[in-house]
Amino acid sequence: MTNTTDNPIHTSRNGAILEVTLDRPKANAIDGPTSKLMGDVFAGFRDDPELRVAILSAAGERFFSAGWDLKVAAEGEPPDTDYGVGGFGGLQELPGLNKPVIAAVNGMAVGGGFELALSCDLIYAAEHARFALPEINVGVLADAASIKLPRRIPHHVAMDMLLTGRWMEAEEAARWGLVNEVLPAEVLMNRVREIALLLAEGPPLVFAATKETIRMTENLSEQEALQLVNNKGVPSVNALYASEDLQEGTRAFAEKRKPVWKGR
Repeated sequence: MTNTTDNPIHTSRNGAILEVTLDRPKANAIDGPTSKLMGDVFAGFRDDPELRVAILSAAGERFFSAGWDLKVAAEGEPPDTDYGVGGFGGLQELPGLNKPVIAAVNGMAVGGGFELALSCDLIYAAEHARFALPEINVGVLADAASIKLPRRIPHHVAMDMLLTGRWMEAEEAARWGLVNEVLPAEVLMNRVREIALLLAEGPPLVFAATKETIRMTENLSEQEALQLVNNKGVPSVNALYASEDLQEGTRAFAEKRKPVWKGR
């Protein structure tokens, strides 16, 4: 994507890694057109065989994202507007996204901005990052967070955030396992890029199988989930077991060398 001064989404490629930066001053709030653009960017990432990992960050140091643009909402954009192929923020409902996405939360993640971070597979936060779901204060349901947050952290902690709209500091988020690491702001992106490089060198078909297995079995019992996988009910698992990469992995292990993954 070519960056322009009026483009709220900036992208850059570093080999197999795509960096996506939300840049919509002052608070990186998201309206319908921005969300559609984000969906197009992440759909392109999903469909590009050369890309293996994405990093989502935001411009500035104060806000990761303030979520839904309430100024636009006040002007008439409804909560059920068309947010594009990936739903709000381009990630929450994007079908078939079987590649790792890392969030680099470099400021406040509020409402839909918090939900956007929850849509990523890994979350790394700056020490000054804060999280909140203040929708209750404007009479709006934090719909995605109401579904996702009680599955990520203890039920009563999630309910506290959802019902009171209180702030959670980065260190508390780490204590509950909501973020992977809390880092000084000046080293956040270096650490995230380090993790992205590690993942980019990993087996893409295994990542795809892992994400799809989790997605397809999250509402099943353990026995039902195992039966689904064992009965060839997860397409990406079937593709993995029939792949050249599986043969490469076993050969590399036997030959005591690093495997060369091709994603096929």
